[in-house]
Amino acid sequence: MCPQFPSRFSRERSPSGSPRPGQDLPWEREKHPSVSMVSILSLPLPELSKKLRDGSLPPEHVFYSYVGKALQIATETNCITEYLQESETQLRKAKLAGKLGLLYGVPVSIKDSINCQGHDSTLGFIKNLNKPMAEDSVLVQVLRRQGAIPFVKTNVPQSLISYDCKNLIFGQTFNPLLYTRSPGGSSGGEGALVGGGGSILGFGTDVGGSLRFPAAFCGICALKPTGNRLSKKGVIPSVLGQKAVVAAVGPMAKDVESLALCMRALLCEDMFSLDSTVPPLPFNEEVYCSTQPLHIGYYETDFFTMPSPAMRRAVREMKKLLEDAGHTLVPFELTNVDHVVFDFCIRGMFADGGASFLKKFKGELEKSSMGLLFWLAKSPNWLKTVLSWIAKPFMPRFSSILRSMRANTVDEVWSLQHEIEEFCHQFIAQWKKLNLDVMLCPMLGPALGIGYPGKLSVAVSYTMLYNILDFPTGVVPVTLVTDEDEDELKGYQGYFRDWWDRTLAKAFHGSVGLPVAVQCVALPWQEELCLRFMKEVETLVLKTDGLV
Repeated sequence: MCPQFPSRFSRERSPSGSPRPGQDLPWEREKHPSVSMVSILSLPLPELSKKLRDGSLPPEHVFYSYVGKALQIATETNCITEYLQESETQLRKAKLAGKLGLLYGVPVSIKDSINCQGHDSTLGFIKNLNKPMAEDSVLVQVLRRQGAIPFVKTNVPQSLISYDCKNLIFGQTFNPLLYTRSPGGSSGGEGALVGGGGSILGFGTDVGGSLRFPAAFCGICALKPTGNRLSKKGVIPSVLGQKAVVAAVGPMAKDVESLALCMRALLCEDMFSLDSTVPPLPFNEEVYCSTQPLHIGYYETDFFTMPSPAMRRAVREMKKLLEDAGHTLVPFELTNVDHVVFDFCIRGMFADGGASFLKKFKGELEKSSMGLLFWLAKSPNWLKTVLSWIAKPFMPRFSSILRSMRANTVDEVWSLQHEIEEFCHQFIAQWKKLNLDVMLCPMLGPALGIGYPGKLSVAVSYTMLYNILDFPTGVVPVTLVTDEDEDELKGYQGYFRDWWDRTLAKAFHGSVGLPVAVQCVALPWQEELCLRFMKEVETLVLKTDGLV
């Protein structure tokens, strides 16, 4: 289902349904012959923000340029769920504002699960339709106070527990780079809209990679902050009350400087006063702007999900570029990632045996892509235990999933929480023993074909690790899949050589020209250092490509 924009942005104004690339919006041409939609859309956020604040670019020009482009991208990718009509009222009021916020006049897009007053937060569930939210989330309140104009909400997979982007209300969202590929999820609508150029700044959530998958798949940047660096008040989680796998809300944009500007704007007194559980830590400019050489840990694989040839090459090439730039790279060895995936992630998310998950789907149509999860959630503990024991010699990963989906007692949940805390302390101790500032890590990619993410939930190991640890993590695209990568993929077998490994190999095939990213990781509460590292990676890639 495509979003129904107001009539004046409809097909009546343009035979193609939206302005063609290089074409001015009709209402702009009528009023301002010199204004070019393309020139506005080509401005990076810091420059756009500067022009808006100094008055050299009127906010309505920017707003309607992005509305037109968003309509085009929505038509192509089905990424938008709702147009926020009140954005036009806010646009008129913005011109009368005395004090201009850091994001004055900037149109921003918002993930479906982030509450906007008067609009649904469906999570892809039919039962949540026509239940408008009573107030804005704190994030949206702060954005408005900083002058930003939320103008659309974007699509998600049903329940958010997926890194594809499809539900029964709005349908499938497509990757703007290649329509046969998934845009990632669960912030997939944001990834498609920002990746396609229909939004200059978007906001999503991440409980296992839900910001990072769309960014990597759509060739853009994203920051997953420490779980409580930005307020989650008014943001609906995938599983209410679970604390083992830490969720975060964060920004997505075309470049790192845009993410930094966004964090400067959000880490303000309004954020800290509207949600007193958020630590009052303003943006640390000194850390972000530092030019000191970095001590960087790195690894090419987690020995659980075998990286695609392009993933491995992305880390190797980035390592060399960083070393050539004067930074120190130190190997970091990951161990027991299978334990993290099964005993921390899956068991933590479904500590009640999947009862909360099933409850969410009550009265909803069950989708076949989640068939295994439904079956596991509905099965009694004794059956899961027996089947886990039988499957262990032949299908060890399936056996572990069965075991991890058992319902836990309160005592077992407390023990799990304690074990996760101990794991986090051990990981940080290993980090500090190597005297690391940051870490360079693989990011799953390139974009998988539509339908594959639902079959490959085990492939979230590279991202979910940092939700368990609650470390800030950013994604930066660094390379494209080559013919050599594609050829090398013929020998891909995986570490387990099971059905999942064979399916992942198929999902990677036919990806020449698609982007591949890396993850940039820092210790908790060090978002500025994470962004500084991301900026270093981005700059080195641009230099290599001859773009700076």
